[in-house]
Parts: sequence; structure tokens; C-alpha cells
Amino acid sequence: MATQPNIVQIVVDDMGLGDMSVHNGGLSSTPVLDWLTTRSLSLTQHYSASPVCSPARAALLTGRYPQRGGVVDTLEVRGLDRLALDEVTLAELMADAGYRTGLVGKWHTGAIGASYRPTSRGFTEFVGFRGGWQDYWDWTLEVGRVRHFSDGRYLTDVLTDAAVDFVTRNRAEPFYLHLAYNAPHFPFQAPAAEIERFTARGLGLGVATVYAMIAVMDRGIGRLLQTIDDLSLSPRTLVMFTSDNGPQLTGSSEFNVDRFNSGLRGEKGLVYEGGIRVPMLLRWPDGLPSNITMSALVHFTDWTPTLLAAAGVSTPVNLDGRDMGPVLRGDREPERCQRVWQWTRYRPHRRCNVAVRDGRWKLVMPAWPGSLAVDGADAEADARHAADPQAFTEVVDGPLPQPATPPDPLPDPQLFDLDADPGESHDVAASHPDRVRVLIDGLDAWYDDVFGQ
Repeated sequence: MATQPNIVQIVVDDMGLGDMSVHNGGLSSTPVLDWLTTRSLSLTQHYSASPVCSPARAALLTGRYPQRGGVVDTLEVRGLDRLALDEVTLAELMADAGYRTGLVGKWHTGAIGASYRPTSRGFTEFVGFRGGWQDYWDWTLEVGRVRHFSDGRYLTDVLTDAAVDFVTRNRAEPFYLHLAYNAPHFPFQAPAAEIERFTARGLGLGVATVYAMIAVMDRGIGRLLQTIDDLSLSPRTLVMFTSDNGPQLTGSSEFNVDRFNSGLRGEKGLVYEGGIRVPMLLRWPDGLPSNITMSALVHFTDWTPTLLAAAGVSTPVNLDGRDMGPVLRGDREPERCQRVWQWTRYRPHRRCNVAVRDGRWKLVMPAWPGSLAVDGADAEADARHAADPQAFTEVVDGPLPQPATPPDPLPDPQLFDLDADPGESHDVAASHPDRVRVLIDGLDAWYDDVFGQ
């Protein structure tokens, strides 16, 4: 077998396609990512598995729809972020194949409980936090299982330092690094000098802060790439850059974070394109073409089988994703494959905030009022857990809040022709009733399969 590639999987948090300066006319400042785009294979129809983070991350780490492993929501204090212990992670498979495996940054697929820690799920090293977010200045991180408290450094820089250290120490053997930055997820915090760079351009404080967070992260990615280059590892290192879901665009009148999102409808939390279509840059000089774009539809579940194949590791047979390596190399045309997205707060619902895509056609069942809302006590508990990860040693017991009452009648399904209308501005369901029926049948078959296990 050829030399196993190193794999660096960079996953940022709540960053949209429009947040890269190469896509927004220079509103933001991402010179490293812009440079990386010219040296990468860039996927223009790349999808997360969910419009929110825990389910998206579970799919990326397993190659399976997150609902199969019980990851249906983000609320760690309720245990709804927990990836079932019988699910096998990419890290476990890579470690078994001789890779050094490291997670730096956000975990959020089992924040509470020793059995759900990253070091219990295949990662030999962990520097980060297990929940959904951390304060960027007053952070608490785990190094292995030892807590480290803020030393005054900005969190994004701390994570970059840890990633550089991991690569440097493990340069002599194949490694898999999952670098999960917190940025630009809430809380919106950045060094004052960085924010001033963007307010000086006339941007409001909210957007300026988000762009400042991204700018610091962009420089950190540059430092990591420079380390890989300096160690002469670039040719045999596959670097991936993506986001877990679309951007948060909803803020307040005092702190507005609404910004350019490449003309896509929706945002984080919604199954419209703005919530689930995310960037993907792939740089692997020894294995993939560079400086090209590709429109093949690729989904988060595809990455586990694709990376396993690239490393020469046997792939489990029960995955939902496919090895996309031959497609990425230009050796094969992509096969048509139906994909489904679903997220509602606390409990899944087959007719609320769910979408199915088959070829050019995408069906959306819109969210209804209250279906994505979090109970106030659970929101407060999640915030306490972020501030003090030791505040909860067990998940909160007790019944889940009652689901929102479905409207009567339910909202009509929407149909979009994404080839002609990528912004999902023209609902053509009335003109294609047969297509709507076929997609609803596909959605129901998926739901029965995934939740009928």
C-alpha cells in the first residue's frame, strides 16, 4: 500500500459560504482561505448533514445519518448530543490502523459522561471542550482529562497552538487531526483591534465582530499550514476545510449579525440551503487535483468512507455515505443519491423542518412556530455547563418539554429546482405534484428506516 496520508480535518463553527472574502468582495478578510482555494479542490455543492452542530458532527465522524446514533439535538444537559456507544467513529478506525489521532477544539457529540469523552471514542489526544461553546477569553479546556483554565489568551489562538503542537510531535507517523474551532460561534467576542479593522470599513459592531473572529481563525489556519509546509509534510497531507452548518444570521437590533450568505435562503437551524450548504476545500498534492471547482453533490456522511479509502483502511458496510475519492479525482461521474436533512428541537418530526434532495429537485417541509425553540431552563443549564463543564456529571433526568403544537393544516411542502433556483426563491410544487409525491415517499422511507431501527 502507498504511504498513508496524514489527514487534517478543519471544522469551523457556524461559518457560511459568504464569510470567505473570496466570495463576498472583500467584506471579510480571509487571505489564507482565499489562498487555499487556489490550491485546493473546492466543492460548490457540499452539504452538512444537519443545520445544527451536534448532528452534523456525528455524521462527519461516523459516515451515518446522526439520527441512527441518537444524536437528534444539541442539548448536552439532556444527553441529546450523545453519540450512541455502539456507533464506530472515524477516529477509532484510524487509530486501529496505526494513526495517531487528535481532537483539538469542540467535541459536542457527548458532553457529559466519561464513556462519551473523545478519548473514549478513538482520539488518543484531546485538547478542547466537550460542550457546544466556550467563552473566548474566560475559557475552560480539557487536556486529556485535566482541566486548564484561561491564561488570558484568545481561545482561537489557544486551539491553533495545540494543533501546531500535535502536528509537530506526530510528524514521523501518520496522523489524523480533527481541528474544531469554536469560531465564529456565539459568544461574539474578538480582540478589540481586530474588531476596529472592520468597524473602520463602516460595518456594524455585530458583523464586524464576526468578521474579526474569522480573521483571527484564518491566520491560525495559515500558521498550521505553514507548519505542515515547514515539516515537508504537505505533499502527503490531506487538508480539509469546512463548517458544521450555515451561519447564524439572527441577532438583535443592538448587535446585528445578519450578513452576506452567497444568496442562499435561510441560516443555521433551517434546512434551506443557507443552513446546510457549507464550504469544502481539499488540498492533497499527492492525491487530488488543485485549483478547480467541482459541482458534485457531496454530503458529510461521505467523508468517513472517503477518508478510510484514502488511508487504505477497511470501510464498515453499514454506512450511509459513499467513497467519493474516484469522483474527486475525476475518475468517475457521481452517482445520483437522495439525501435527507431533519432537525427539530428535542424530538424528530417527519413533517417539520425536513428536506430531501434528489438530483436537481429539493423538497422542504417548513418549520412551524415553536418547533425549534429551547426551554428556558434547558438553555440556562447549557450555559452553566459551558461556563463550568464540571457542573453536571449526569444528564438532566425527567420528561422532555412538550413539543410545539403542529398547525392545522400543516404548511404546504415546497419544491425547488436547485439547478435553476439555488436561492430557493421560487416554489414550484404546484407545477410538479408528481415530483412532490415521489419526494415525500422517499422522505417517509428514510424516516421509517432511520427511526425504525
